[in-house]
Amino acid sequence: MVSETIKVNLAADAEARPVAVLVQKASQYESRVYIQAGDKKINAKSIMGMMSLGLNQDEEVTISAEGEDESMAVANIVDYLKNAK
Repeated sequence: MVSETIKVNLAADAEARPVAVLVQKASQYESRVYIQAGDKKINAKSIMGMMSLGLNQDEEVTISAEGEDESMAVANIVDYLKNAK
């Protein structure tokens, strides 16, 4: 399992689109991918789960993945969440 904790950088007016893109990115990988914020740990491939998470600007989250392409999955999602506009 690979994981990394970061601060989210989403545009202040971000709504559903960045979350939908995040789910698409997570779904490209065979690994199980999770986003944890506080005490919530959500499957990053679930649009409903990710919408319920409600990511906010500068919120600290942990991205984790487990599987054959776990390193690539975490790196790609970390890059997206750090640079989403």
